Amino acid sequence: MGKSGKGKCLSAERRDVTSTVRRAVAFALVGSLALLAPVVVGTGSDTVAALAAPLGAAPSLVATAAMAAPFVLVAAFALTVDDDRALFDLFARPGDRQDGTLYGLAGFSLAAAGLALLAGQFGLPTWVFVGSVFVLGVGNVAGNATDAFTGERILSTAGFVVGGFAGAVVGQAVAARLVGIDLTGEFVAVVAFLAASGALLGALLRSVLFERDDPLVMVSIGLLLWLLSDLPLEDVTTTRIAVALAVTVALGYVAYALDTASLPGMLTGVFLGLLTMVLGDFRWFAMLITFFGLGGLASKFRYEEKERRGIAEENEGARGSGNVLANSLVALVAVIGWAASQDVPDLDSLLFLFAFAGSLAAAMSDTLSSEIGGLYDDPRLITTFERVDPGTDGAITWQGEVAGLVGAGIIAGIAGALFDPVDAVGAVIVLGAGVAGMTVDSLLGATIEGRLVDNQGVNLLATVAAAVVGVALAVLVLA
Repeated sequence: MGKSGKGKCLSAERRDVTSTVRRAVAFALVGSLALLAPVVVGTGSDTVAALAAPLGAAPSLVATAAMAAPFVLVAAFALTVDDDRALFDLFARPGDRQDGTLYGLAGFSLAAAGLALLAGQFGLPTWVFVGSVFVLGVGNVAGNATDAFTGERILSTAGFVVGGFAGAVVGQAVAARLVGIDLTGEFVAVVAFLAASGALLGALLRSVLFERDDPLVMVSIGLLLWLLSDLPLEDVTTTRIAVALAVTVALGYVAYALDTASLPGMLTGVFLGLLTMVLGDFRWFAMLITFFGLGGLASKFRYEEKERRGIAEENEGARGSGNVLANSLVALVAVIGWAASQDVPDLDSLLFLFAFAGSLAAAMSDTLSSEIGGLYDDPRLITTFERVDPGTDGAITWQGEVAGLVGAGIIAGIAGALFDPVDAVGAVIVLGAGVAGMTVDSLLGATIEGRLVDNQGVNLLATVAAAVVGVALAVLVLA
């Protein structure tokens, strides 16, 4: 009898896994309706105008309606189909079965319809629209199928990334040909870069959100790829992208294997690393990976002692996506700004480099100051210098300040050594920006942390302050 019960349980698990994969395939087929958009665009303006004339509507509105209509119709079906039909069972997620309505399918379809609206009316390239939908649709199929075979979260995440990347490449390439774009080597490189970026962002969001949040994931991917597609990407090559992916994925996995980063933290690091290496170059990436590496090791340094003192990072020192983003978001904005500035006359793109280096110097400085300084007794509050308990927000030790100075110096040294325009004077500017950011972090910790913002908010504000100081000093000293 025990064996029979176990067999029934395993059979139910297999059916559940099979239904999950089958549902993902069904959603991907709905997503394939996005290919109607380039078909509409590829018919030519004369055909669209001829269809619009009897209606008295603008041709662009007719084209947009034709691109969005299939998804709107699917959403209408999802909200009205009876819950005793086979199609309901095919598309239903667990929550849908409780509600008796296919809210998941409706949300997925309306998100795609929203992106179609952006493509028809606001300039989102049609091929980028298709790629954004295919990242999520195909990525979910590959991720769920991998999970069905392995049951390992990291492998299913890898499956999502690989599947989403492949789906986005194929979808963008087909859509591009339908609208008359030649698949030159330069264009294929851009397609690969957007596909990799979208797949990594999708995997990251899927790792921290629920399955019901797929509409948010799709829209986020679409907006990111729209932004990236508008940047001057003439220097991007497939070799550069392949090297960037190989390096960032390898280093990310090492961080995950050493427990210095959680799975979302690893995905965030790989995502930021890819953008930094492609939009900047290996020199920008050298600063970023130095912060990730040394910061992660500093969190693990004498971890048991930190636990006893009550100052250890959560999750055994493995940094999550929130922590990584709080310390690196300003750097990401800076490298995107640097890439965008290449097409803007009379804008000194070097200022973005100082913002990037200054923010990372502050992140490194604050991390080493906290992780090393917290191991010493008799910390003092930075605002009053009164003695406080270890781990108190805004508390500093002289050992921590020295460690922070060294951390900022490491980033400054890399910037000065690898970038000719930075030189020794520029390195001092980066050092000053990093120390300023560390100080701002301590001041905010002593005054508003816990009341107005959390630790991650303080880290973000400190890196913003460091970037502003770095740019201001560069303008004053190097002008």
